[in-house]
Amino acid sequence: MILHLLLFSVILVIASSSSAASVGAKCNRVCKGSSRDIPVRFPFGFSDGCEVPLTCADTGELRIGNYTVLNLTRDHILINLPAKCDRRFEEIRLLRNQNYALTKRNELLLGNCSEGLNKCAVSMSYYNSSSCRLPNSSLNCYSDDDLGRVEFMTNEFMDLTKLDMADCRVLYSAITVVLDGNSTQRSSLSMGFQSAELGWWVHGDCHCHHQAVCENISIYNAMAGYRCYCNKGYDGDGFVNGDGCRRVSNCNASKYMSGECGGTTRVVVLIGGIVAGASLMSIIALICYCIRKRAITRNQMSTKRILSEATGSFNVPFYPYKEIQKATNGFSEKQWLGIGAYGTVYAGKLNSNEWVAIKKIRHIENYGIDQVMNEIKLLSSVSHPNLVRLLGFCIEKGEQILVYEFMPNGTLCQHLQKERGNGLPWRRRLTIVTETAHAIAYLHSSMNPPIYHRDIKSSNILLDYKFSSKVADFGLSRVGITDESHISTAPQGTPGYVDPQYHQNYHLSDKSDVYSFGVVLVEIITALKVVDLSRRSTEVNLAALAVNKIGQGRVDEIIDPFLDPNRDAWTLSSVHKVAELAFRCLAFHGDMRPSMTEVADELEMIRMSGEDDVSMTPLSVTSSSSVAGVGSRKLVVPQMISNCLTKSKEKDTSPVSVRDPWLSEQSSPSTNSLLGNIVQ
Repeated sequence: MILHLLLFSVILVIASSSSAASVGAKCNRVCKGSSRDIPVRFPFGFSDGCEVPLTCADTGELRIGNYTVLNLTRDHILINLPAKCDRRFEEIRLLRNQNYALTKRNELLLGNCSEGLNKCAVSMSYYNSSSCRLPNSSLNCYSDDDLGRVEFMTNEFMDLTKLDMADCRVLYSAITVVLDGNSTQRSSLSMGFQSAELGWWVHGDCHCHHQAVCENISIYNAMAGYRCYCNKGYDGDGFVNGDGCRRVSNCNASKYMSGECGGTTRVVVLIGGIVAGASLMSIIALICYCIRKRAITRNQMSTKRILSEATGSFNVPFYPYKEIQKATNGFSEKQWLGIGAYGTVYAGKLNSNEWVAIKKIRHIENYGIDQVMNEIKLLSSVSHPNLVRLLGFCIEKGEQILVYEFMPNGTLCQHLQKERGNGLPWRRRLTIVTETAHAIAYLHSSMNPPIYHRDIKSSNILLDYKFSSKVADFGLSRVGITDESHISTAPQGTPGYVDPQYHQNYHLSDKSDVYSFGVVLVEIITALKVVDLSRRSTEVNLAALAVNKIGQGRVDEIIDPFLDPNRDAWTLSSVHKVAELAFRCLAFHGDMRPSMTEVADELEMIRMSGEDDVSMTPLSVTSSSSVAGVGSRKLVVPQMISNCLTKSKEKDTSPVSVRDPWLSEQSSPSTNSLLGNIVQ
């Protein structure tokens, strides 16, 4: 009897093993698309016998339900969760089954919730939901408190209990957010928009390779399954039914020569290696020589063509490279003015013995000869007292150099941030922006075809000896199309100043410059940084902050205390009028914004009212008066706080508007003092 039981047990074990093997064998792990085949590693597959089943679309895309899989890792599945205004909240249940669930690295954007949810690490102003008509116009964001600080822990999954209590109706989208585990600063956030992260596991007990570690996965305090990780020095999926773990060779040349890696023909191998290496180096050197010679020839031909085009079409002097080098003392650090993303700026003296600003363009992908020629063409075709003058250029020896008139008083941004001087009085600020508005209006209205600057900001407004404004940096500018209202181009510019509608639909028009100028108007009123991560998450973007305050009739809360607006009636009144004008310029829809000609005329009227010394009484701004335009015209508050997508900002620090890279630990793009090294 005992012998029969023992025999039955052996047969049962063998049958179980063969059954498990047959299950693994039946799993299809290759997605056959119309153009290519995509294999996946264990435990993923595309048939019912797979441990973690996925779907293979006809196009060759990997999917979970209707959602495209963006990436598969050893512990996570990243899926695409595009913004959708009418997605029912119940679809979130499709992202939880016996093999995967949402992790705590997700932030969910929800709509029509019966009660408010916690704040997210990402400001709601980063979402663009203007096309959605959610009930009660409400958006809620939900994330776990320990967002982004999950390192393969058993509690890595999102708790959906609060969501069930909130009774939300719409699942709009999601963001995958990861925070540096050693940092508590939100400046360390890395984000994946319109995506969601799922943690996966294999159902059952641990069945890992003997050179792998088994990690038990629990969800909601209940055991869900396990994952396998190969030990250090091994690579593979770690599962017994998969590829297991295989040793990764760490045998290097020194170990081989010492005999640790085995072998008895070290001398032969050494000689062969030397010969092969020498031959390879000779071939590489010959190829490099041929490529370099061809590149030099091509550059010489290109330079000749460009010089012929430049000197033949433009009335801009050409300076030899040796003369530029002499003017800057060999590009000496003592004459260094600023360094940025597009190049380095030096002070120098040319033949006239007058100071000039010399910008040496850096060799980068996004700013090359085309941008240089674009700036030369545009600046040589315009003539306005408030546009910076291009004095010359140099395209020689593989270098692109532009020479501008020297601006001794730096930029408007530097004075507003008190990086230079002790601050500008209100009348001077108003005069500077009025002159700037006239210059931009000239580009839009007097030029045919019109010119769109695309990078209007306070650090591109330079100040001469008399503090008159000069608009600079035309590298990103584009010529408009006279018979169309806009041109289509990829959004470029500086974060915080970019027109949200331009960022949304790639339609560039004159109203894009109007929006950027509206941000400058807010800057002269508040003297605040355009993007400042040290402010509250809802106030990081200055444009969103200003529209909110102005729309609520609370302009006085953001006025720069240095202006002392209550010292006389005109100052207070003019500040409020400029705030109202800025409010209109920052409307989300371009059609609601005034033209630059209208902006310039209104600023001129405000400025002239101060010069005429008209007696005015102090204004008491309320919610209704704060949105009244000139002539008591009523304005509708644009819903733009949720329509601005703001990222990090490059700062502009040179007298010709060269932008420094903005490091992640900096709180603002306007923190560097410039022109401090000007040679006197």
